[in-house]
Amino acid sequence: QVQLVESGGGSVQAGGSLRLSCAASGYTYTFSAYSMGWFRLAPGKEREGVAASYTGGANTYYADSVQGRFTVSRDNAKNTLYLQMNSMKPEDTAMYYCAARLGDGYRPLLPYEYNYWGQGTQVTVSS
Repeated sequence: QVQLVESGGGSVQAGGSLRLSCAASGYTYTFSAYSMGWFRLAPGKEREGVAASYTGGANTYYADSVQGRFTVSRDNAKNTLYLQMNSMKPEDTAMYYCAARLGDGYRPLLPYEYNYWGQGTQVTVSS
């Protein structure tokens, strides 16, 4: 059973930076064979796809709201996914989740594409 554990959340002022990590374990195949995504859920809003890294890591995808500010990356040797968040805004405040699926999908930022989910890490950005 795939297990995903997020870390790195916290509180930051607007304009600041945070780096989230997602450590993966329990994979049947190699980590590079899985597409990985970051999602967030804010109170009163629907779950939003933030960024995704398809198998191997060569292809990445971003929501318009974070394009140019967030960077998704993965270290396949360490079975870890990262999300570097810069120039953060109060509207980035949310619980951030890591997700995984075997192989590439068709809609990298849609939650139903993913089978495995972490427990989340809270990110709070103050103005």
